[in-house]
Amino acid sequence: MSQIISIHSFRGGTGKSNTTANIAAVLAGQGLRVGVVDTDIQSPGIHILFGMSGSSIDHSLNDYLWGRCEINQAAHDVTAILGSNDNSGKLYLIPSSVRTDEIVNVLREGYDVGLLTEGFRNLIRELSLDVLMIDTHPGLNEETLFSIAISHALAIIMRPDQQDYEGTGVTVEVARSLDVPRLMLIVNKTPMAFGLAEVRERVEQTFDCEVAAVLPHSEEMMNLASSGIFVLHYPDHPMTEQYRDIARQLITP
Repeated sequence: MSQIISIHSFRGGTGKSNTTANIAAVLAGQGLRVGVVDTDIQSPGIHILFGMSGSSIDHSLNDYLWGRCEINQAAHDVTAILGSNDNSGKLYLIPSSVRTDEIVNVLREGYDVGLLTEGFRNLIRELSLDVLMIDTHPGLNEETLFSIAISHALAIIMRPDQQDYEGTGVTVEVARSLDVPRLMLIVNKTPMAFGLAEVRERVEQTFDCEVAAVLPHSEEMMNLASSGIFVLHYPDHPMTEQYRDIARQLITP
């Protein structure tokens, strides 16, 4: 059965899109058919990680939501970024538009969130997806609640920062009220001065929730500067192994 996985954070700047892209690349590299949807329509950007520029996006999620195309027409095959890895995996990206006028239209007029239900279902069927990953908009709004509610698994990204602790607590409570089958936390950008084991213990005790990983601050990640996907550039890096483990946890029933 196809699975829907949402990657969410209460605040921006946690590395949510990077986490989504890396997990998607890991799963596709393992031979799965993976779709990634950028539902952060107000501030899109994950397409950059997949080597796309805003000007190269001919059809976007916005076009589907406003009736200009079918959602599968907004799916861009980005499998080539995986390199020459000889497997049957596929990777598709459904980006949001970076055009100023279209972002302004979303802010002014909104869109029918209910269309996402049909769109996600059609994507899974038309592209024969094993996994559909949703890169959500930070915070809590109607679209975010919808994405969480239909997900088989939800990963909440947080930093070991006091503001993140409070916001993450709200998100965890909401996810539990929506009965998400698998809920886990990922602590990202952890300063090297912090003890990773201590951070894990504190987060687990604070939220009474499984911590899938505590990822340290990475100079390699910073130097990459969103110009690519970390696990593809650093396949033997310890953090790449952690991303593989997170992917395994998210798709394990």
